[in-house]
Amino acid sequence: MTSETLWYANRATGAVCLVLFTVVVLLGIAVRLRTRLPGLPRFGTVTLHRSLSLSATAFLALHIAVAVIDGYVNITVLDAVIPFVSDYQPLWLGLGTVALDLLLAVLVTSLLRERLGHRTWRAVHWLAYASWPVALIHGIGIGTDTGADWMTWLTVSCVAAVVAAFAIRTAHSARAARRTPAALLRTAEGARP
Repeated sequence: MTSETLWYANRATGAVCLVLFTVVVLLGIAVRLRTRLPGLPRFGTVTLHRSLSLSATAFLALHIAVAVIDGYVNITVLDAVIPFVSDYQPLWLGLGTVALDLLLAVLVTSLLRERLGHRTWRAVHWLAYASWPVALIHGIGIGTDTGADWMTWLTVSCVAAVVAAFAIRTAHSARAARRTPAALLRTAEGARP
């Protein structure tokens, strides 16, 4: 494979990772809100979230492998796993490494979910919310297509979708928090003799 082919492959897998991980975050929020997607059974949102998570992880592995294999820039496997040690753009590559490490924690705990318990798994799973923007900043900082119109629109669309979903998630949590004390009070009043 030529260096030019590897460069195009790295760019393409980076863009695909952005889209896939954005959809994974959106589906994760939909799962939390117990949203049923049209045309899917009740468990379909969870299954789709898991399946796309694995697909996105596979594309990320390909993205990293191509970056390491490409000899044009010296990126080692160690650079991909240990943040901020690379000679090549240590800040931007380091942010990608941080996002990868956070994602690996989410992946490993998801695979061990039954053994860890729901509370521990959920606490670690919150790292996905941190991983996405860190990876986004990595892509903006190191991506060679950052100034291209198509990449700008893709990035803006992904950010808008995640911000909107996060706002819905936050509003839903706030409503639930307001309802909970009132429900507890009604329950306590109904229990009085």
